[in-house]
Amino acid sequence: MKIKTRNVLRKTDEKALINDIEEAFGDAVDFRNRKLELVETDEAEFIFVDGEPILFRIEGKIFPTVRGALKLAPTRRRVVVDPGAVKFLINGADVMGPGIIEADPDIREGDLVIVVEKAHGKALAIGRALIPGKDMPGRSGKAVKSVHYVGDELWNLEQK
Repeated sequence: MKIKTRNVLRKTDEKALINDIEEAFGDAVDFRNRKLELVETDEAEFIFVDGEPILFRIEGKIFPTVRGALKLAPTRRRVVVDPGAVKFLINGADVMGPGIIEADPDIREGDLVIVVEKAHGKALAIGRALIPGKDMPGRSGKAVKSVHYVGDELWNLEQK
């Protein structure tokens, strides 16, 4: 993945971005007085916060990258998996229902979600919910389609 353009956000764009983030994730996020840059690569669009790829735009919506989820620790849109699922998720596997311990009941089918491991609560992947959150735990079959995970190309994006 190569960076094509990198520009500091204008104040009006910065305010709109902050409002979108606070609406989606509540008070856990504070980007005021931080350097926000819009970075376009050959594959996606990112928001770098103080030089790190913390957010990305997917299908027109801003969402944390795994690195961003680790820093921001949002409490909404989380899917918690058991330790047995970790080795599969860090290799890009989709999340299967039997590995899910709990999920935010407000998750709707099609929502972007943050997949975290139970032991330490650390983010492992970003995915798209295939079913509502209330139906995820213990269900058979796929529950979340993996979009981005620890160790993938986005995770290793150069932070120049």
